[in-house]
Amino acid sequence: MNPLVELNLTLILFLPWFAILGTLYWLFPRKPRNVARVLYDIVALVASVAVFLWSVHWSMAHADTAHGRLWPQILATALGYGVFLGALGLAFALRFLLFKRRA
Repeated sequence: MNPLVELNLTLILFLPWFAILGTLYWLFPRKPRNVARVLYDIVALVASVAVFLWSVHWSMAHADTAHGRLWPQILATALGYGVFLGALGLAFALRFLLFKRRA
């Protein structure tokens, strides 16, 4: 397998699911939708993908291959998915605190 594809296989496989989660994050809740919220959402989505990529590359570099050649991919997949969901969940909670509607 091409080394570049092997290193980014987790991203390639999760990209459709990340697109669905990112779209849901972007669309809900619909209000308030101002410039600050749009910029916050863009930064949050880019940061979630960035920490995902960092965690995948870190885990591929530090995985012990004594358990088999596939272990780095398994570790990268599990760790990367958890990191992406954690970052997006944190951004969602922080967005709720920052942009909650004034009653």
